Amino acid sequence: MVEIFLRTLPFFAIIGLGYWAGRSRFFTEDATAYLTKFVFYFALSAMLFRFAATLPFADIFNGRLMAGYLLGTLAVYGLATGVAWVRRLDIPTAAVEAQCAAIGNVGFLGLPMLALLLSEAAIGPVMLVLTVDLVVFSSLIVILINAGRDGRLTPATLRLIGLGLLKNPMIVSISAGLLWSALQMPVPAALNDFLTILGGAATPGALFAIGASLASKSAERIQVAAWLSFCKLVIHPACVAVVLLWLMPVDAFSATVAIAAAALPVAGNVYMLAAHYRVAPHRASAAILLSTAVSILTVPMVIAWVGTL
Repeated sequence: MVEIFLRTLPFFAIIGLGYWAGRSRFFTEDATAYLTKFVFYFALSAMLFRFAATLPFADIFNGRLMAGYLLGTLAVYGLATGVAWVRRLDIPTAAVEAQCAAIGNVGFLGLPMLALLLSEAAIGPVMLVLTVDLVVFSSLIVILINAGRDGRLTPATLRLIGLGLLKNPMIVSISAGLLWSALQMPVPAALNDFLTILGGAATPGALFAIGASLASKSAERIQVAAWLSFCKLVIHPACVAVVLLWLMPVDAFSATVAIAAAALPVAGNVYMLAAHYRVAPHRASAAILLSTAVSILTVPMVIAWVGTL
């Protein structure tokens, strides 16, 4: 536990450095937005494409892992939605709370951290987890918010979802890399070097951007944030563990990676969606801030626990 904590500490230290830069205004919100855009569209995409293109397709794709992770995530998603309905929240607000409870910061935090903690072999399972989050749950929240407002699912909503998926650079880079791998084409040395250099900026850039973006988050609705953080940091990895270790068992390493990914704090893009649709942005903001702070302790605990199984 202590060893894993010390190994994860540098990642959270960079997040803390970014937070200080944002709070002190050394890094303005505009600067944070541009850094996030650089990481999202260029550095992280280069990293994802390189790993997907250079790993054998058979070593990456694992349908059982994707199905198991999806089932475990749906369990906590359903729990958070049920609690929201008991509290008589409307459908859009319940959807935002469920998204906070189930969707972690896999792209910006999980991908670089788990690759270094668990070796580059973790990249494949992490990409599958990320794909499930982006394709299934990023679509689901848009469907629920729009259907909750309009009372029905319109063709415009489906077009919006389709365009969102096609324009998401992480989905595009993973898909392009997997296609490259499936065709068994070698990556030219010059292209590999280019992707390595550009992708190398993803880890520090993403961690710093997380911290800087947290500086603008508020800690309102702390009781709701505490519940959603508990769902994300404790219940979500527990549900994924039950499915992948006992109900739909997969190999130990893939299960470890997926459970660790499930233990990550609430993803920043949940706030972006909540703010865009003007649905409970403050409670999403508070959940991101609180879960990220607490995850400094809980993520090492989950990884250490999985390692004993």
